[in-house]
Amino acid sequence: MKVRSALTSAVQGLAIAHMAVICSITLSALTLVSIALIPVGVGLITTPLAVTALRGYADYRRRLAHAWGELPIASPYRSTPAPLHGGFVGYVKQCSALLRDRATWRDLLWLQIDATAGFTTAILPFALLVEGLFGYVLAAGVWEPIVRAEDTYWYTFLPVTGQDTAFLAAALGTAWIALVLGAGQAIMHGHYLVSRAFLAPTPAMELSARVRQLTETRHDAIDTSAAELRRIERDLHDGAQARLVAVGMSLGTVEALIEKNPAKAKALLAAARADSAEALSELRDLVRGIHPPVLAERGLGDAVRALALRMPLPIEVDVELAGRAEEPVEAAVYFAISEVLTNAAKHSGAGRIWVDVHHADGSLRIAVTDDGQGGVDIEAGTGIRGVERRLGTFDGVLAVSSPLGGPTMVTMEIPCELRPQGI
Repeated sequence: MKVRSALTSAVQGLAIAHMAVICSITLSALTLVSIALIPVGVGLITTPLAVTALRGYADYRRRLAHAWGELPIASPYRSTPAPLHGGFVGYVKQCSALLRDRATWRDLLWLQIDATAGFTTAILPFALLVEGLFGYVLAAGVWEPIVRAEDTYWYTFLPVTGQDTAFLAAALGTAWIALVLGAGQAIMHGHYLVSRAFLAPTPAMELSARVRQLTETRHDAIDTSAAELRRIERDLHDGAQARLVAVGMSLGTVEALIEKNPAKAKALLAAARADSAEALSELRDLVRGIHPPVLAERGLGDAVRALALRMPLPIEVDVELAGRAEEPVEAAVYFAISEVLTNAAKHSGAGRIWVDVHHADGSLRIAVTDDGQGGVDIEAGTGIRGVERRLGTFDGVLAVSSPLGGPTMVTMEIPCELRPQGI
């Protein structure tokens, strides 16, 4: 197991060392030259391209640190500036936005570190392994033609002049190999720690990103509330209000006809009663759309089960909650599930849907899976985007896995605490 681990560290380190020499040095030179050319105008066009390439490379190295070194590194970048447009002014604005981002300069500093200290720590396990194996090669007799040609061959710090010293070289090679076996992973971990020191966001950058996120979610919450109020007003005006007006008009006509034409009045009363029943149904649907009574009275689990019963597809609901979340959180999760289920029923072509709701590690986690055709694109799906914005108001996140041919899984997570039922 140690041998395999050492070989893996050596191969991974060799790959990263090649990237440090080729990509880091090349991108560093291109970006610095591009920035230097800004005063003459050329850099305004080339700098956004160079910085975009630099960010792509840095993100790739972050993913490698996570995949190979099990050391996740968050991306520190602000929202990507708008694409080049608007002629010269557009180039100036995008270039200015990129250069004002502190992450750009930290990436440039990291390139210098990566090409020096990063290269050294990455190549060390592979170099020690090769050097250790070469000690055995010398002891096997290769020392003789080398010494004959050079008189003395220095193996690391050991002069090899004959078979005895060649055996010492093999012993030293064993020490190098043992060092790789024992510390190869630690060396690579040190490399990833150095990378994280420059590639991860600083506390100030994290605070700034948090403020931007809160500002965006606040605006989203305001926009969502305004849109919800407009929807309620429209539904009342076009639905229940219109029917109640019709009921009033019918009753006025009945009042005029009740003595002259009782049969006609009776028919109008029946129509008015039907209109009032439909108005009441629409009002109930409207109230349910604002805040379902079952959600307020019975909690999220029963509300989701009731929602599943109204869907045209068979839905299996699995809820494991030891209490109730705050009402705004429950409402956000309920309507998010409702939106996802509605989208799946309308567009997925699924025959069955599964909903799993549980609470773990301080977060409410929801998974909605269907056996439909897949191919859901979160970037193109306005409904999914709306769900993401709704959850973002509570620091929630949403992820979609939807390969072509299915299945589709939408996972949602909102940090919250549960309180016991009845409190």
